[in-house]
Amino acid sequence: MTMLVTFSVIAITLLIAGLAFFLYVLGSQLGRVATMLEECAQIVWKIERDTEAIGPGVERINRTGAVVAGALPLLYGFAEGIVTGATYEPEAEGTERPPALPAMGSRRSRLNEAVGYNPEPISR
Repeated sequence: MTMLVTFSVIAITLLIAGLAFFLYVLGSQLGRVATMLEECAQIVWKIERDTEAIGPGVERINRTGAVVAGALPLLYGFAEGIVTGATYEPEAEGTERPPALPAMGSRRSRLNEAVGYNPEPISR
């Protein structure tokens, strides 16, 4: 019977020592996790402070995006009309092509008008 009591005491002592070691390791890991979470919380609060200035502009950006999204079908229709009217026809051989002109015409600068200079318009 003494042998059974001795083995029981040794087993309980080893169990308590194992649990103590486990709790020590778990506590140290939880301490590191708590430190990292505290640093993360500080970073999140800093991000929130930085984004407070953006908040009022987000509604305006969303309204502008909605207007652009609403105009896309109309723009798509215009683009389809342009593509339909722009069919390619090859030129006959031997014909001379005129010089290429910009599709938008000549650029008009308002800087000249600001200083009082109005050049004559370019005739084509």
